[in-house]
Amino acid sequence: MSNPSAQSKPPQATDDQEIGISEEEKKQLLEQSHRFHDDRERTVDVTSTKNHSFDDYGLKRNLLRGIYGMGFEKPSPVQEATIPISLTGAHILARAKNGTGKTGAFLIPVLELVDPSKECIQAVILVPTRELAIQIKQNTSQMAKYLDLRVQMVTGGTPVKDDILALKQPGHILIATIGRLYDLADRKIADLSQCKMLVMDEADKLVNADFQQTIDGIISFLPEQRQILLFSATFPREVKSFSDKYMPNSHEVNLMDELTLRGVTQFYAFVEEKEKLCCLNALFQRLEINQAMIFCNSIPRVVLLAKKITEMGHSCYYMHSKMPREQRNRVFVDFRAGKCRNLVCSDLLTRGIDIPSVNVVINFDMPNASETYLHRIGRGGRFGHYSIAINLITYEDRHKMFQIERELGTEIRPIPNVISTELYPAVSSG
Repeated sequence: MSNPSAQSKPPQATDDQEIGISEEEKKQLLEQSHRFHDDRERTVDVTSTKNHSFDDYGLKRNLLRGIYGMGFEKPSPVQEATIPISLTGAHILARAKNGTGKTGAFLIPVLELVDPSKECIQAVILVPTRELAIQIKQNTSQMAKYLDLRVQMVTGGTPVKDDILALKQPGHILIATIGRLYDLADRKIADLSQCKMLVMDEADKLVNADFQQTIDGIISFLPEQRQILLFSATFPREVKSFSDKYMPNSHEVNLMDELTLRGVTQFYAFVEEKEKLCCLNALFQRLEINQAMIFCNSIPRVVLLAKKITEMGHSCYYMHSKMPREQRNRVFVDFRAGKCRNLVCSDLLTRGIDIPSVNVVINFDMPNASETYLHRIGRGGRFGHYSIAINLITYEDRHKMFQIERELGTEIRPIPNVISTELYPAVSSG
């Protein structure tokens, strides 16, 4: 005869199923994080919250351990507005500024809803570039540190045979660029038939006309019952068309009361083209640069400027889309790790790239489009911190600048003789 007392015991929860975390453990995890000890002032872009706690969302204990271990003390506004809704399985269409916590806003629901016991791809995170894929994979792996989940990445520019081999044992979460994912799904190498979550980061780039057929193809491989989460800082008409087609009754979040980050102060310096290099050297001498990203409008100018900066005696990397994959990866990872002070780049790195120690952005060449300008200067001022953006403007550029000011509703001021370091504080060494 069975023991009644044994039958009455509730099943023991595994670590992955346990909910909540003690205040003592939370404090210990936060204290161990470098991000938590970054004492720079933050703007209302991330501090204007409803005072939620990640504990309020009923998340698994081991996910909370990962969140607090990364130094995230409480949700940002975009996370407060989207995480509770995402956890219900609803479609999300979220528009928020660069660097305000969008990545966490979709990673947390993905990590909560994926079932570790099912050996299949359950969530896909689509991104426009390999560099953003690398960054999100790192973030996902960090946040999932205490979870029994496998995270994989497939991107263009890598041998397909490596992806074929890896996907013989599919991960729970797949981070991918569009073309490579479609190719693998079409060849039945990536099985998306049980993938119930699709995240599209920098969604405006993913749903434009160039990728429309490919995106349609990817979605055709997903089950009918699926959840789509769209995140971006800019939402052109194509996003509305996409959501109408694939996201009925989606929950819309718009936190863009203004387009530019409050913490980014913008300046311009009128110079002749031949004076730009001398002006840049003067900025290097005058500014307290922690790390700087310097943008050019063409690949030859990226390479040439990096060479000139090095000749002037300043540490400098460069990066553009035509570089070999291994070299691009190494430069990106090393710059994120703080191994070099300056990075000259093309618009390859305007999307989603999060390097908190960048406190200065310089447009050596003024971009042609307001949207590009918005994403460039958004490489500074990450997660509510302060930074400066300096634009080297020629006589021919003046109309571009006026147009950008008008379209973004922002002000680009003349550069003063002295720029207060309060406008672009460096990361605290403590």
